[in-house]
Amino acid sequence: MTGPAEHAPAIALTTDIGEGFGMWTIADDDALLDLVTSANIACGFHAGDPDIMRRTCARAARNGVAIGAQVSYRDLAGFGRRYVAVQPDTLTNDLIYQIGALDGFARIAGTSVTYVRAHGALYNVAATDTAHAAALVEAVAKYDPKLPLLCQVGTETWRLAAEAGLTTIAEAFVDRAYTSGGLLVPRTEANAMVTDPDAAAKRAVQMVFAGELTAITGETIAVQAQSLLVHSDTSGAVEIARATRDALESAGARLVPQA
Repeated sequence: MTGPAEHAPAIALTTDIGEGFGMWTIADDDALLDLVTSANIACGFHAGDPDIMRRTCARAARNGVAIGAQVSYRDLAGFGRRYVAVQPDTLTNDLIYQIGALDGFARIAGTSVTYVRAHGALYNVAATDTAHAAALVEAVAKYDPKLPLLCQVGTETWRLAAEAGLTTIAEAFVDRAYTSGGLLVPRTEANAMVTDPDAAAKRAVQMVFAGELTAITGETIAVQAQSLLVHSDTSGAVEIARATRDALESAGARLVPQA
């Protein structure tokens, strides 16, 4: 294989990170920040706290890793993976609050939040729920309309963000199975997670270079990927991120910070 060239696809390799709380940690954040180009940092509503947010921003800045605000429903007990029937206006305010909090710590570290993505249940709900997708889009537009929003192509989030004039970044998942409709298989279902590093890496290359993936039901589906996510709490996340980075670079992709 030849090395990265100017015409090679530019891909951000991201991880959801900073997802501990107080004395509890769930991932090897430092190891992941040595491998990824962008960090989706928890903003305190599903995980994270001021100490963790500041520490993670500082480490990301030292490594030249882009910082993204990973915003969530207010659900610490459920790790942001439970639907919350919050009114859209309140949800918008909750999300603006989270972006601003993380941006403060990023600025102390000499950088800033450069993009936004939703976490967990909010991500999945907003994919099909117009009201919560609109709340997410409004939060980004009100805080800073220049901030890109990471989301899946074809979702309500994508549609409404594009209509609002926001920059949308096509996000794909290295360690999650897809339905035939192109959405994520719920974590409650069997085989929803991809934990084999080699299998995950092959999927990443397929998405980036072929624009497709095999759904959990066996069909080949189209997948657009400008940004690839490895969840930090996936079993073997560091090995998955390392294998994915190696495979993408060997295939000729350029790994860049999300901007």
